[in-house]
Amino acid sequence: MKLGGFDISASALTAQRLRMDVISANIANAETTRAGVVNGQAVPYRRKMVVMGAVQPKFQDVFAEKLNGSSAQGVQITQIKEDSTPFKQVYNPTHPDADANGMVYMPNVDMLKEQVDLLAASRSYEANVTALNARKAMFMKALEMGR
Repeated sequence: MKLGGFDISASALTAQRLRMDVISANIANAETTRAGVVNGQAVPYRRKMVVMGAVQPKFQDVFAEKLNGSSAQGVQITQIKEDSTPFKQVYNPTHPDADANGMVYMPNVDMLKEQVDLLAASRSYEANVTALNARKAMFMKALEMGR
């Protein structure tokens, strides 16, 4: 037996948790000037973003839906991509990664954007927990009526 509403909420909870993990990594690396090496040159951390999409049902899922009324729905992470906005340049001649002009390339992480994204992900997570609990309560009521 497929529990569609539970599956949808569970997939959304998993996706939002991963989104919050990525946002946390962005915040943690907001000052990281040496996240990798490109052409022998240290490069700053580049902000990551989570891309979500609807679950694309497989043939057997569509077939099962037609047979027993269940459905393969939900959300899935399609990719985690890097933000292409340019790095910030900050004048700090005492920084170890400063160039000859005293400029340091800093990560393209904007703390305000990260906080807004974290708030949105948190609210979405809470909404899915509420939907999951409401569905569970409805099942429990149905079981009580059947006694």
